[in-house]
Amino acid sequence: MAGELPKSPNIFHPTKPSAVGSRNSLAQEGRAQNEEFKRLVEEEADKVLKEIKLKLPKEVLEELDVTGGIKQKLYNYFNQNYQNMFNRYIVTTEDEMVKKIRNLVDKEELKALARYTPKEISELLDQVGGAERFNTGEVEKSIVNIYGHLQGHVQRGMNDLENETNALLRQKTDVGAFIRGENAYSVIKCSFKDHPVKPKTVSNVKLSVNILDSELISPIFQYQATVENLIKDQISKTIIDLVDREVEHFQSQLVDEGKEELSDGELMFEKMKRIPNYTDDEKDDEKSRRYTFLAKTLIDKIEGLRAEIDQSEFDSLNVRENLKSIVDIENIRNRGFNTAINSLTSILDTSKMGYQYIENLKNAREVVLREYEDTDPVQLPDERYQITLKYYDYAQLLREREAYDKQMEAYKNEIVHLWDVTETVYQGSKSFFKVNDFDDIARKAKNKIKRHIKSVTGDTLYEDMEKTWNEILHIKAGDTDVEKLNQTYVHEKSLLEKMIRMTKEKVQKIYGFQNPKMRVMLDERIQFLENSFEEFEYKINPYHIQPGLILDVDITSIKRKKFTLSGMANVLNEFLHGVSKGFQDAAFASFSRRRSTVRTDITQSFSDEVRAEAPEQVSYSASLMAEAGAPKSSGGGAKVKNKADVTPSKKKKSDLDDLKEL
Repeated sequence: MAGELPKSPNIFHPTKPSAVGSRNSLAQEGRAQNEEFKRLVEEEADKVLKEIKLKLPKEVLEELDVTGGIKQKLYNYFNQNYQNMFNRYIVTTEDEMVKKIRNLVDKEELKALARYTPKEISELLDQVGGAERFNTGEVEKSIVNIYGHLQGHVQRGMNDLENETNALLRQKTDVGAFIRGENAYSVIKCSFKDHPVKPKTVSNVKLSVNILDSELISPIFQYQATVENLIKDQISKTIIDLVDREVEHFQSQLVDEGKEELSDGELMFEKMKRIPNYTDDEKDDEKSRRYTFLAKTLIDKIEGLRAEIDQSEFDSLNVRENLKSIVDIENIRNRGFNTAINSLTSILDTSKMGYQYIENLKNAREVVLREYEDTDPVQLPDERYQITLKYYDYAQLLREREAYDKQMEAYKNEIVHLWDVTETVYQGSKSFFKVNDFDDIARKAKNKIKRHIKSVTGDTLYEDMEKTWNEILHIKAGDTDVEKLNQTYVHEKSLLEKMIRMTKEKVQKIYGFQNPKMRVMLDERIQFLENSFEEFEYKINPYHIQPGLILDVDITSIKRKKFTLSGMANVLNEFLHGVSKGFQDAAFASFSRRRSTVRTDITQSFSDEVRAEAPEQVSYSASLMAEAGAPKSSGGGAKVKNKADVTPSKKKKSDLDDLKEL
C-alpha cells in the first residue's frame, strides 16, 4: 500500500489526482465527481430561481428571461465557487491524511527491519529499560548547563558590543553607560569627577545601587536574626501564597460565570478579607489560627533564639536545638547573602575583571572587593575598581542616620568657626584711616542717613532691622514633617561649600601675595576642611537608602581608554539581573485573564426567532452590595431560561482545610 501512495504533491495541475490545486483526488476511488456536483448545483440553482419567481412581481418577471439567462448564470456561479472551495478543501485534507499514513507505514516498516536504524529517544529509552530504570535527569541537567553557559557567553559578548557601540555614538561617558533602562530606578548616586592628581587624563566614578528587600530574588537576613523571626517570615510567605491562589481561583470563577473581573482595588481588599481565614492576633490561645502551621508550644521554645547557643546551655536533644538545626539545614539565614556574593564573584571572573583582595565579613553581611590589595592612590595604576556590597536592615539605617546627623553638625560647627576666625582676622587687618569695603562706607554714612532720610520717612534704620538673609544662599523654606524624617541636607551642604570658598577668597584678599605664618595655618585648615567635607559629601546619605542590599562601586579609569568602565557596566547589569527581580507594578501583573473577547452579539442568528438576550454582566462591587442588602438595579435584561449549571456541586477545599486534615 505504501508504494501506491504518492510521496508528496510536488506538481500543480487542475485535473491530475491529488495534485496541488486539483479537482480530483486519489481517495475518491472512481466516483463521478462531476455528476455529484452537477446534481447539487442544479438543485441549489432551482431553489434560488423558485424563490425569485415567488418574490418578484409579475411585471418584473415578464421583463426577465427567467428560464434562460438567470438560471444559467446561477448555475455557473454556484458551480464555479462551490467546486473551487469544496474540492480544494478536500484535496488539502486528503493530502495531509496521506502524509500521516505514509509516515506511519514507514515507521512500522523500519521497526520490523533486522538492522540498526535510528529511533526516537523515547522509544530507545523504553526498550533499554523504561522511564523508571533509565533516568535522564542528569543528562538533561548537563544539556541545560551547556546551553546556559553558551547563552551567557553570547549575552556577555552582545553586552560588550552594545556598550562599545553606545560609547561610540555618544562620544562621552555618562550614567547611562553603567545601568540600562530596566534597572535605572535602583541607582542612588552616580558621580563623575576628575582625578585630583591627573584631572586631564583620569576620572573617578562613584556608583551606588540600592536593591530593596522586596526586589531580592533570594531574601537576605542579618546573621543575628532570631529563629522565631525566620520561621514566622516563612509562615507569612506561605499564607500570602495561599491567599493569592485562593483569590486567583475566585476571580476565575467570576470570569466563568460571566461577571466582570476584579479591579486592582477589589483584588487588594479581597486578599485582605481572606487573611483572617489563616491567621489572627490571639497570641495566647493555642487553638488560634496563627498556630495552624506551627504549634504555640514550639514557637515558645524558640523565642529569642539567635544564631549561636551558649555551650553551657546546648543540648542536642532539646526541642529548640532541633528546631534551630532544621532552620540551619535549610540555610534560610545565609542563603540570600551567599547567593549575592557567589553571583558577583563569578561574574567578575568570567568578565575578565579579576580581583586581588576580598574581605568577606559574613556576620556583618558585608563584602569588600578590590582589584589591587594596596590602597595608596599614589602606588596604584590609573585603571582600578573597588566594590563594597552590604546589607542594611531598618535598625542599621537608623544608626547610620544618627551618625550622619552628628557628622553633619560637626562639619557645620567647624566651618562656621573657621568663617568666624577668618572674619575676625579680616576685620583686624583693615586700616581705620581708609575705606576697605562696603561695610566701611555704610558705617561712615550711618549718621547722615539717620538724620536726613530716616527721620523724615520714619522708617527703621538698616542696622536695627532683623537680618534673615545670610547673603550666601537664598532663604530655605521650612521643612515639613516628611522632610524632617528624610533629611537631604542639600541646602546645608551648598551653604557650607560656599562658605569654604568665600573664606579662601577672603584670606587671599587679606594677605594678597604675602605668605606669613598665620596665612599658612589658615590655608592648611581651609584645605583640610575642604578635602574632608568633599569626601563626606561623596558618601551616600543614609536617608536616601531603604532596607536592602547596597552595591557601592568606586572606579578610576583613563578617559581615553575606559576599559574598567565598560567592563564594570557588564558586571553590574548581569549582577542586577541575577539577584534582583526588578520593579514590579501590581496593576500590570494582576491581569491574568482578560475579557476583551466577550461580546453580547456573539450569538447572532438569521432565523426569524427572537434571540434570547445574553445574561447581564454583574460587577463584583454590585454583587457585594447585593449581599449587603442594597436594592438591585431595575434595568437588567430578561433572565435566560433552561440555563445549564455546569459548576461542580462539591465545594473546593482550601489548602488550609487540607492542612487541618493532616
